[in-house]
Amino acid sequence: MKTIIEPFRIKSVEPLRHTTREERERVLREAGYNLFLVPASDILIDLLTDSGTSAMSTEQWAAMMRGDESYAGSESYFRLKRVVENLTGFRHVIPTHQGRAAERILFTVLCKPGHVVPNNTHFDTTRANIEFTGAEAVDLPLPEAADTQAALPFKGGMDVGALERLIEERGRERIPLIMLTVTNNSGGGQPVSMANIEAVSRVAHRHGIPFYLDACRFAENAWFIREREPGYADWSPFDIARKMFSLADGCTFSAKKDAFANIGGLLCTNDDALARQEKDLLILTEGFPTYGGLAGRDLEAIAVGLQEVLDPDYLRYRIASTTYLGKHLAEGGVPIVQPPGGHAIYINAGRMLPHIPRHEFPGQSLAVELFLHAGIRSVEIGSVMFGEHARNELLRLAIPRRVYTQSHIDYVVEAILEVNARRHELRGYRIVEQPEFLRHFSCRFEPL
Repeated sequence: MKTIIEPFRIKSVEPLRHTTREERERVLREAGYNLFLVPASDILIDLLTDSGTSAMSTEQWAAMMRGDESYAGSESYFRLKRVVENLTGFRHVIPTHQGRAAERILFTVLCKPGHVVPNNTHFDTTRANIEFTGAEAVDLPLPEAADTQAALPFKGGMDVGALERLIEERGRERIPLIMLTVTNNSGGGQPVSMANIEAVSRVAHRHGIPFYLDACRFAENAWFIREREPGYADWSPFDIARKMFSLADGCTFSAKKDAFANIGGLLCTNDDALARQEKDLLILTEGFPTYGGLAGRDLEAIAVGLQEVLDPDYLRYRIASTTYLGKHLAEGGVPIVQPPGGHAIYINAGRMLPHIPRHEFPGQSLAVELFLHAGIRSVEIGSVMFGEHARNELLRLAIPRRVYTQSHIDYVVEAILEVNARRHELRGYRIVEQPEFLRHFSCRFEPL
């Protein structure tokens, strides 16, 4: 059958509030036209992020009641550790309050001024945490990823030839680690093939450089490998994920994505000496190594979520639902990054709004107009977020897991097609106030 159905039924509901256009205009002015600063109560459909916005299952809620809130040696930690060890094979499992905390600890320990950290494409907090240490974050996406309209199966990988050249030019001693983000969030949510993970791993290990996965959406990446890469059709998502992790020396992980949790992260490694340094820093800023800034109930929710996310029925629905949104937008003439990603659809705002130059932020213009028109919150992934590092001017529609139904997605499609029909009316914005780092979270705009 062709109809997509959610592989779950709804047990508890949360009301959504409709607002008038006049209310949304007022809210936007007060927020400086930055959707991060708009109160959630004024949002109808919230596609700002899929991070920490998932709906937890009955099993997760039940497990939370078992949470052991002991300061040290919590049994909840050991339950989580067993799940993570079984999945990843890493000996050291360090909990943090979210993924960026794991990044901060890892880069604080490994990086210093003059260092270079290559990635397929760094996301915002990853780049900021690297640069805060004085190191340089370098993106090495595949050349074919530059064509947002090319419907290739694995556009999210790293350019291995460029990685080899970087190591030769900069020197192995200046590269403390190599990272690979799966899936590639900044690159349009595109997956990374197992072949590419293996190739990057070989290069890293030949040069004696630690290889890390940014594994926030590891399960979605595993499903793409199962569906698209020859030789994996009969593999379970668990076995594919396990192989992915086996090729790395460690990982950072936001449990707010593919673990269905509302908070939490992990830093994993097989390096005993490195783990000791990381745990020392963890105690200083996050908490004791058996809770890492989390409550015991959060550790329980993550442990269950990491098992549920690898359910084939869920992953099949998740990817099909995202594809449904992308297919209907593309058929309506909206230029999206092709093929549709796993957790989000990315609209090429620069292509959709060619009359708005990059320095007037076409992605932000589209985000503002979509909220004004239909109460939908999205996020710019372009020159506002990445400045000079932005390769494209994108608008991301990130879909929270197990939250919205197909009728909600149909509403989103209808709203975007209506905005697209009068896209020539949209105008640009300029920044009037911004912080030094991660400006997109709190900067303020005014319309031009």
